[in-house]
Amino acid sequence: MNPILSDENLSLISPFKIGSHDTDMEARLRPGTLLSMLIQSAIYSSDNLGFGFADIQRLRLFWVCSRLSLEIIRPLKWYEEITIETWPKNLERIIYLRDFLVRDAEQKVVAKGTSGWLAIDLDSKKPKRIEGTDAEMFVHLNMKHGLEYSPERLSKVKEGELFEHNATYFDIDLNKHVTSSRYVDWMMDSFSPEFHEAHYPKKIALNYMQEVKLGEKIELIRQNPENKLFLFEGLHTDSGEGAFRGKIEF
Repeated sequence: MNPILSDENLSLISPFKIGSHDTDMEARLRPGTLLSMLIQSAIYSSDNLGFGFADIQRLRLFWVCSRLSLEIIRPLKWYEEITIETWPKNLERIIYLRDFLVRDAEQKVVAKGTSGWLAIDLDSKKPKRIEGTDAEMFVHLNMKHGLEYSPERLSKVKEGELFEHNATYFDIDLNKHVTSSRYVDWMMDSFSPEFHEAHYPKKIALNYMQEVKLGEKIELIRQNPENKLFLFEGLHTDSGEGAFRGKIEF
């Protein structure tokens, strides 16, 4: 008989304390660091459930974050202690959904998000569904939401202001490509210090399309279609192929 799945077993709560190295000039948690914390909590959770990066390698698979949507209710500040609750939520075709709730020391929700992950076959490099009786855990909490919508699929941005980034050593993670949170940093770097002083993101969405490796150059297009809404397209400078898309609403 298979063990009975429970909400408590599938949902993991991880504590984090915000240090000075996590913050911007206004002592607010940097959005890219918040994204790093979400992804780290996802790693803790998947390890705890037996489907972490090392576990699924035995199935000749590896996890890739494909899309992420985040809503920020208020900026978090230096010294604050928070918890991040995360759980596998559902399966949409081949995309594994995982949601997040971020709470402050008073247990108030201060941010919430949803993400879509692909299980990629190590040999074919194509997405694959995880089979077996344990796979039920990926859909058991389909009525528990961080955000009640799926991670947003963003449209191509064709024109706007141009910025350039080079992928340097400390942009790269152990998978030998630019780490997920650095794309948020690149988008945020396109704004002036004066803009940052007066604004903080309320919504962030990211689509990851093609990895960026050490030394590669990215042309970043930033478009401002309406007040306080900015759309981004990151292109490989050499090939013109899309690397990522983003959206930030202030």
